[in-house]
Amino acid sequence: MYTAQRWAAEAKRCWVATVLRTYGSAPRPVGAMALLCEDGRVAGSVSGGCVEDDLIELLQTDVMGVGNGRLLVYGRDTEERARLRLPCGGSLELWAEPAPLDTFAQALHYIEVGKGCVREINLQGGGSTVRAVRGEEVSSLDGSRFVQRLGPRRRLVLIGAAEVSRYLAPIASTLDFEVIVVDPRCEYLDSWPHDVPVRRIAQMPDDALNGIQVDSSTAIVALSHDPKLDDLALLEALPSPAFYVGAMGSARTTAARRERLGLFDLGAQAIARLRGPAGLDIGSRTPPEIAVAIAAELIHSCREQETRQRRRSAAQEDVQGCLMPLI
Repeated sequence: MYTAQRWAAEAKRCWVATVLRTYGSAPRPVGAMALLCEDGRVAGSVSGGCVEDDLIELLQTDVMGVGNGRLLVYGRDTEERARLRLPCGGSLELWAEPAPLDTFAQALHYIEVGKGCVREINLQGGGSTVRAVRGEEVSSLDGSRFVQRLGPRRRLVLIGAAEVSRYLAPIASTLDFEVIVVDPRCEYLDSWPHDVPVRRIAQMPDDALNGIQVDSSTAIVALSHDPKLDDLALLEALPSPAFYVGAMGSARTTAARRERLGLFDLGAQAIARLRGPAGLDIGSRTPPEIAVAIAAELIHSCREQETRQRRRSAAQEDVQGCLMPLI
């Protein structure tokens, strides 16, 4: 959305394509977007690349055809799927429209203050509006209306500016996490590599987490190697809405940590949320290997969260569909 504003400031026409529905295996999920500029530049993605190339050609030659928005279907037959390299017989429906700059500006207002929002697209008359998200809404198609869930950006809070954090931070950045490193030890925080851009907070972990305002888009990983700092962080993180809370350490260290946490006013259900040792079990030993394992578990947790949201949304729709007006 920022890119759309920048291209518009360059006096360039740009369009946005949004994935409305997919069939079979699709490279990008429902709600994914690609921004396309008249000079051929592309930001974001709705496929592996070939659909974007076809879209650019279409938009450059048929500008008026998408003036108010247009429904496009890719992968109608075997020949087209082969040409576009769509995997496993998949196909996708897209909505192409001139980039709605006013709507994007409204959405960014929500996202910049850490709130989720929804863009409702009218597939009949064109145009879109933005409103605050309601509960566990997910991107979905409902007749002539498409609901697109937007923001806020996921955040990863790393407790401790030690070696594993320095490997994990750039990996998480490429996964589109906003990375925040918390460490009251100036000797660690001041030596953070300048080529790894993160937000650094020189506070005790409990104070920092209270200031960050942890929400369901936040993941927290304790990596300080100092039990006092890690435990302070976990006491705040485990009862919070964070979608992932993990701590580095061996199985023995993790068991001892759980016992310590049980001495505080923290329920068994909250303690059970702790992912420890943090990371998928891939036999990792070195700091970069541990960072990869934790990143993999973060991805897995993100997908689990998305699945839960879709199921809740579907259940709510089923309940609403069963409700009958009282006479």
